[in-house]
Amino acid sequence: MEYIGIVFGIFGLLAYVELSSLKKRVVTLEEELARIAGTSSFEERRALLDAVDAYIGKQVILDLKEDFEDVDIVMYGNSKHGTNTILDADGDWLLVRIDSAKGSKEKLIRAGAIQRISLVNEK
Repeated sequence: MEYIGIVFGIFGLLAYVELSSLKKRVVTLEEELARIAGTSSFEERRALLDAVDAYIGKQVILDLKEDFEDVDIVMYGNSKHGTNTILDADGDWLLVRIDSAKGSKEKLIRAGAIQRISLVNEK
C-alpha cells in the first residue's frame, strides 16, 4: 500500500511542475497575440524599439522582465562593476556587449524581455 501512495505522490508532483509552467506560457502567448493584434502592448514595444535605435553604441542600463533576467546583465552590466553597450538591434533582438572586470561578453537579448532602457548618466 505504501508503494501506491508513493506512486500517486510522484504523479502529483509531476502534475504540479507541469501546471506551474503553464502560467508563464499563457502570459507569453497573450503578449504575442497582443503584439500581432496591434494593441497597446504592440505600441509600447514599438516605442521601446524606436528608443533602442537611438541608444545603439551607447552605455545603457537594461531592466529586464522578471521571467527573463540574465545573470551577466544584472550582476555586471547594471552596476559599478561593468557596463552594457547596445551594439545592434532589430525588431526582435538586441545585441549587447557586457564589459566587466572579468572581461567582455556579447549577448543576444529578446526585445520582449526588456522592461526599460535608460542611459547610464540618466540614473
